[in-house]
Formats: sequence, structure tokens, C-alpha cells
Amino acid sequence: MTQYPRPNTHDLRTTTYDLQPKFIDTHCHLDFPEYDQDREEVILRSKAQGIDHIINIGSSLEGSKNSLELAKKYDFIYATVGVHPHEADNFNKEAEQVICDLAREDKVVAIGETGLDFFKNFSRQENQRALFSSMIKLAKDAELPLVIHNRQAESETLKFLKDAMPIRAAVHCFSGDENFLKECLDLGFFISFTCNITYKKAQNLRNLVKLLPLERLMLETDAPYLSPEGFRGKRNEPLHVKLLAEEVARIKETSIEKIASATTSNAKQFFNLR
Repeated sequence: MTQYPRPNTHDLRTTTYDLQPKFIDTHCHLDFPEYDQDREEVILRSKAQGIDHIINIGSSLEGSKNSLELAKKYDFIYATVGVHPHEADNFNKEAEQVICDLAREDKVVAIGETGLDFFKNFSRQENQRALFSSMIKLAKDAELPLVIHNRQAESETLKFLKDAMPIRAAVHCFSGDENFLKECLDLGFFISFTCNITYKKAQNLRNLVKLLPLERLMLETDAPYLSPEGFRGKRNEPLHVKLLAEEVARIKETSIEKIASATTSNAKQFFNLR
């Protein structure tokens, strides 16, 4: 595990960091067991490093509950609630009602992550479709945006979303091709990339970053997964969104301040952050 200086928690709670660009990590999983030993330190050092807001993503029934608890504990953390396609085989009407009830909580800002994963197929595809349909309906009923997980299911993902329009959505950890990107943009969706764009063999993703209009881009770590180049094999953390921003700035031949400003504005708009 990467060693960082221990934060002074009193200072972090009372100091404003005005001199550095501010970022929002729009997708991470700080409720996961990888953080059980030092969760508060991870959160507070991220804040100290200019991560102004964190969106903690619900990906299961229990994870959604834990995500909301984190959001209630820290004023700069917000939660989403939802069920990942990997969990679709265990989804039922009781779980649907629990997610529906959680969605009414004040600090819940989106439904998801949810979608289709035909790459790993940890749950049966018919159950993934039923889950996705349920989560889309909930997002529309609750008037909340949708955080989409898609792997090798582009055509079906688009069909579900087109049938549900109008709907606000963000495709997280984008891994599709240029055609899928164009279709998502045509529907008005936001796109978020992770630190995997820093990998040596990720030129195809960097090409897509270059094509993506800045006004549709958001940044995410998907922590604890997908640590940036130089940290691979180690646990990812929200503070690494700054390394992601540096790479995006390099690709787009602009300043990190401009990337910070645009992506922060986009995230605040999408999640309706206060």
C-alpha cells in the first residue's frame, strides 16, 4: 500500500485550500473493505489535496446503504444508490424497494451504478436487463440522473436508454469505441474517464478523450480500482484524480486549471451539487 503522510484531521476540517485547483471525483467506492483500516485518513488527505467533492457510488444493496452513511458523515461526500449488473441475480422486489427508499434521502444525487456487463457475465443477462430496466424507471420516477456501467453491451445499453428518453445519464469508466461515444453525446450524456487513460497501452482511450468536448467530460478514479501508471498494483484513492486531470490536460493541450474548472462545473451540474 502506498504510504502517505498522516493528515492532521483538525487542520483538514478547518482549513480552506484556496490556492490549488479544485476537483471532484465523480465515481469511487470508499465503502469497500480495501479502506476499512484507514478510511478517514484516505478521505481527509483527498480533501487536503484539492478534491473538493467525492461521489461515493452504491453498487449493491449493502453498498448503497454504506455509501449514504459516508455521505451523512462528511459534508463534501455525496452518495448514489443502485445495483451493479454483477449483482443482478440477487436482485428482487424487496431490494428494489430498499433502493427506492434510499433514493429519497437528501444526499443521494444519482441512481447507479447500474447497466449491463456482457464481458464478465457474473449474472445472467436476462436478470441484468430486468435490473437495468428497474433502475432506469427509478431514476425517472425520482428525477435523478443515472450512472451507467457498460462493458461489451453497447447496442443494448443504448436501446434501453433511448427507450427511456428523456433521461440524464453519465457513462462511467468509458470503454466503448468512437461510434458509442458519438451516440452517447447525441443523447446529451456525460462521459467520465478513469486513471486507466494513463496506461501505456491505452492510446485508444486517449484518442477518445481528445475527441470528447470538454463540456461533457467528468473525472473519476473508480477507486480502489484502476490506479494510475506508477501506482498500478496498489490501491487507488480519490486524490489520484489530480494525476488523471494532468493527463487529460496533456491530451487536450490545455492547462490543468481549465480541466479542473470545466470538470468541476460539469459534475456540479450533473449531480446538482449544492
